[in-house]
Amino acid sequence: MANADCIIIQGSNMAECHPVGYQWVAEAKARGAKVIHIDPRFTRTSAVSDKHIPIRAGSDVVLLGALINYVISNDLWFKEYVSAYTNAATLVHDDYRDAEDLGGLFSGFDPEKGAYDTSSWAYAEKGRGPSPIRVPVRNMAPMPGPAPTATHSAAADRPWSTRKSSVTIPCRTPGLSSRS
Repeated sequence: MANADCIIIQGSNMAECHPVGYQWVAEAKARGAKVIHIDPRFTRTSAVSDKHIPIRAGSDVVLLGALINYVISNDLWFKEYVSAYTNAATLVHDDYRDAEDLGGLFSGFDPEKGAYDTSSWAYAEKGRGPSPIRVPVRNMAPMPGPAPTATHSAAADRPWSTRKSSVTIPCRTPGLSSRS
């Protein structure tokens, strides 16, 4: 992160909540990187960022989709990096069909069993057949952890309920110098 040209911090007050990790953001900024903070609240991270984008709560996925669309549409992504270090170049099996293609269900759904045959969901790899894993729909186990109470924090036992995910999009930022 210290060698980045542009860093986007979304949904986090990283300067206060993660000061050890934020040191790399500060180092990148000292080298000339642009820091963009996307959060409804104006926090210390917003104050030290080059740009604060105060989006409406809940619209972060729309903004990320628009950003990804812009980067791909304008050919601002690093094809070499994506091909070498991510699974973006991996193709899904030819039998896979998305929910948009099948009226809300993914390929492999058996209505009699109420389960998916996920063999069509596997990556298309040379020399390997599809995965025989089956996922029951009706018998899905509830998420682990106790129910939250007034004195108990759900985030401590169920980090999936409140934590934000991070996405790294290798892209070229117009107007910024590229470093080797």
